[in-house]
Amino acid sequence: MTSLLNPTLSPKNGDVVHWRRLQGCAPALAVKSLADNHDQVIVVAENTASMQSILLELAFFGDTVKRPVHEFPDWECLPYDRVSPHQDIISMRLATLAKLATNQKGIYVLPASALMQRLPPAEYVLGHSFSLKVNQDVDTEALRSQLIDGGYYSVEQVMAAGEFAFRGGVIDIFPSGAEQPFRLDLFDTVIESIRHFDPETQRSTTTLDAIELLPAREFPLDQDGIQHFRQAYRAHFAGDAKKALIYNAVSDGFAAPGIEFFIPLFFESLSTIFDYCADDAKFVCMGAALDNVDTLYSEASSRFEEAKLVTEWPPLEPKELFLDQSQVFAGLKDFSRAQASLLSLTNEKHAYEFDVSAPPTFNLNLRSDAPYADLVAKLKGSKFRTLIVAESAGRRESLMGILKQNALDPVLKKTWQEFLGGESQLGVIVGNLDRGATLNELGIQIVTEAELYGRQSVSKRRRSERNKDPDAIIKSLAELKIGDPIVHEDHGVGRYRGLEELSFGDDDNEFAVVEYQGGDRIYIPVLSLGKVSRYVGGTPETAPLHKMGSDTWIKLTSKAKEKAYDVATELLEVQALRAARVGYAFPQIDESYDSFAAGFGFEETPDQVQVIDDVIDDMVAPKPMDRLVCGDVGFGKTEIALRAAYMAIAGGKQVAILVPTTLLAQQHFDNFADRFADWPVRIELLSRFRSGKQTKDAVAGLESGHVDIAIGTHKLIQKDIKFKDLGLLIIDEEHRFGVRQKEQLKRMRSQVDILTLTATPIPRTLNFALSGLRDISVIATPPKTRLSVKTFVREWNDQTLKEAITREIRRGGQVYFLHNEVNTIEKIREQIEELVPEARIKIGHGQMGERELESVMRDFYHQRFNVLLCTTIIESGIDIPSANTIVINRADRFGLAQLHQLRGRVGRSHHQAYAYMVTPPINSITSDARKRLEAIETLNTLGAGFALASQDLEIRGAGELLGESQSGVIDQIGYSMYSNFLEQAIKTIQRHRRRKRGEPALEEDVSQANVDNVEINLNLPARFPDAYVPDVHMRLTMYKRISGASSRRMLDELEMECIDRFGLLPDAAKNLFGIAGLKLGAARLGVSAIEAGPKGALIKFVPEPEINFDQLLRLVSTNSNLYRFSGSQNLTITSEMPEPADRFRVIEEFLARFID
Repeated sequence: MTSLLNPTLSPKNGDVVHWRRLQGCAPALAVKSLADNHDQVIVVAENTASMQSILLELAFFGDTVKRPVHEFPDWECLPYDRVSPHQDIISMRLATLAKLATNQKGIYVLPASALMQRLPPAEYVLGHSFSLKVNQDVDTEALRSQLIDGGYYSVEQVMAAGEFAFRGGVIDIFPSGAEQPFRLDLFDTVIESIRHFDPETQRSTTTLDAIELLPAREFPLDQDGIQHFRQAYRAHFAGDAKKALIYNAVSDGFAAPGIEFFIPLFFESLSTIFDYCADDAKFVCMGAALDNVDTLYSEASSRFEEAKLVTEWPPLEPKELFLDQSQVFAGLKDFSRAQASLLSLTNEKHAYEFDVSAPPTFNLNLRSDAPYADLVAKLKGSKFRTLIVAESAGRRESLMGILKQNALDPVLKKTWQEFLGGESQLGVIVGNLDRGATLNELGIQIVTEAELYGRQSVSKRRRSERNKDPDAIIKSLAELKIGDPIVHEDHGVGRYRGLEELSFGDDDNEFAVVEYQGGDRIYIPVLSLGKVSRYVGGTPETAPLHKMGSDTWIKLTSKAKEKAYDVATELLEVQALRAARVGYAFPQIDESYDSFAAGFGFEETPDQVQVIDDVIDDMVAPKPMDRLVCGDVGFGKTEIALRAAYMAIAGGKQVAILVPTTLLAQQHFDNFADRFADWPVRIELLSRFRSGKQTKDAVAGLESGHVDIAIGTHKLIQKDIKFKDLGLLIIDEEHRFGVRQKEQLKRMRSQVDILTLTATPIPRTLNFALSGLRDISVIATPPKTRLSVKTFVREWNDQTLKEAITREIRRGGQVYFLHNEVNTIEKIREQIEELVPEARIKIGHGQMGERELESVMRDFYHQRFNVLLCTTIIESGIDIPSANTIVINRADRFGLAQLHQLRGRVGRSHHQAYAYMVTPPINSITSDARKRLEAIETLNTLGAGFALASQDLEIRGAGELLGESQSGVIDQIGYSMYSNFLEQAIKTIQRHRRRKRGEPALEEDVSQANVDNVEINLNLPARFPDAYVPDVHMRLTMYKRISGASSRRMLDELEMECIDRFGLLPDAAKNLFGIAGLKLGAARLGVSAIEAGPKGALIKFVPEPEINFDQLLRLVSTNSNLYRFSGSQNLTITSEMPEPADRFRVIEEFLARFID
């Protein structure tokens, strides 16, 4: 026997000891104890999943400050893949190599696949690293060159590791291995401050004294590196090197996808992980890790033989990239090693057994009157001290409550060490642990929630705590390009021609230029950008081009405003009806809700937590809920629906879930049935997958109240379906429903709580939410470890498709192959079988019988075959985490939103997912299709759904929630302008109603149109100088955000953001913010224009201003030397105002007198 707290290891290098009977989390405890007595411990896991579990367990048992734990992942690419690892993986690997190369103490964990990789030499990693510190004098051009040589990309806005941006005196860098990027503020050439900043908000946070920068790649792409590659390539491969794609790419300084498998050509010689380790490092190999090396090397050899067939991309031999099993064992002989195993084999030399057994099992029956009886009995009768590991603070409190209710006395513990050193019989702790163990030697049993409830826990990674502002997501002009259609409120649809600088006297200001029919142009001040918006309503080619000065636009807008006013009146009536009607207030959440929520086998993202809280708050409030939840595909909207459904059932109400397709209905039915399996809840499915008798029974059950949850397509809201007591309606994939279904839903809105889920929300629905008439929540944070889907647009190529399918199958995954023509689908099946003989293929399409299709989908879900050849029937909602490659044949025939939805079927796990858009020759497809494919290939980041929704030029269902009458108007003037008119109408009605009640005007009553209509000219430059914000797109975006700010607080935040991102404001930028602030105040009072100069100012009012006339008359009469009326609607201010500050002060003082 050997002790977990002092495991036996030979002091002699080359010796192997065998650790036996290590169960559950016990190996990690043994490793932690070993690391307490040794500086460097290297743990080799069987695979990536095993590595993740060990990392969690080490964090639980160890003091990660005293003995840090470092991860060295593999690339997550198959050998000879023509794709590159995600930058986060490269960043983590380089950081770990740098720590090893400098002999830093700690525990290093890597999978067998990373152990066998040949690596860049330590001299490269350390030689391309450097530090920056406060008060250091830097040569900015030399720093730029140093970053580029280190593999960093120069960008306009830093978002990911390996990027940097120079903006005058501000330098942003996201170093490899860093969790957050850094912002350097320079005073001339001296670093004045170094701060972290959030890449999403671009706002800086904590300050630092110094930072360390590692190279951004595992190979040098500077001139010396390129030269070495070229020489080594020609020495390795016969033939004309210039015909090889990789040779040409590197020669041009481009890191082509898959370049990592040519790393040997950048160096004289490579290193291994053994070269990086300290001489006295100790190795612990888990289970079959070393056996896996042989399997992996054989697979690499097999793929090498296939890769040799591609002459323009010749592969290096496996021995140049990987160590085989004999070389791995040879490397291990220089170190002392332990081989950990679950088995107990007595014939091994140097075998040591641990006194460890499996954790106890408990029979929890959550549907019985005493669900925890078995747990309580076993805990009371146990001779062991027990530590229960909860997954979160909320779960900890729930467990503590359950245990105390059953006469147990649990003690809250903060760390494993605290429990180990104490005497309490029963402890509860928060930790990320999914495997427990019975440690007989210590008299302790560790029980995890995963074992209590029979479910899998998952790792939790740090992430942003911010919930995206939906308004900012929708209204940004960042993607506007020269030539795009753009709508001006007064002049109609023209074409955007960029930003231009114009001089008036001594003032230089910037203007957005819009061109109309006949070449007429209008120059729009940057603070009036609220009058313009991107045209959404058709393709750029089919968007109208109006003529300035014609009455066509006036007629169109007059008609649109009338329609918008009618809709606004109806919207407000529906809102008033909902607000006035007392809805059902569902009961507050209790322990039973906690138990249900614990059934979610993943970590909630911060956005999910926020949305769940929003929904709960809505449901417990005594008014009908109407909430829209927007989240990209796969971001966790279904869990929101499950929690809301539980709340409704706990409150004694029925739930209806409306979905657009039968397949999605089946998926939801399976998910809901699974989650509610242990609860007394009856769930029924209404779809063509059900027989007539099943449907009849379900309908009867709804009417009698015996059915709690009904899931179905539009059949669910037909007149013949009656609910006994419907309390919640959940609408999924709302953008798939047409106008008629929405007319039916409209009638239900004031009666029941409604929760709408959507990935690409139809713009009309979004505007409804943004107008404040519905509540909106956005899930913008991707699930943990989620990577964006790598997207490729390719012509049909047998080798490419073979590689794509084989890659996925070899890593144990599944493939969607989408071919949307049923009559030729069998022919495609034959082609795939010929290309990839090991593929197990089944076909699924909408013309199949219900039972047959259901059987196919179930088999695919249970991984009984690995290639699903299908039509677009999989578009909505089919969620299969093991399917991470999709091939879409004839992608040119699909719309942008549809391509995005289809791409969202993959990438539901932490594995890198791939989407192949297969097209005919590019020359033979339409320009529209080409642009759609360019957009889908470009916008491949997580959360791109909103950007694609705004670019998608099909407004589904005419974009109308309340009636069919508006769709034609939207097409004529564009969705954005219609939205503006609707917002104006709503605020006008609200303002008039408030005035009738004798209430003062509020800041939120002022529509954006009112602010935009205020013209202010202080005869001062008001802009961002080019040197301050060099990027035109970024300037345009900031101008739009400033002109769209609806409150002084928003302006102040934007001003602070500018200072943070770009440095101290120049005078022209200060004037820009000052004038924007004046416009807000002027709009509230009904001021239409302000003109000011060195001698005074002229203020013009609208015909019915929101100003106190009595107060204005008193002001003029008592200050006649300063104020006087000039006509019925004008006021003159006479004052010496030579300086800009004087003009702002005088006008602000006047406006402040009338604003509460």
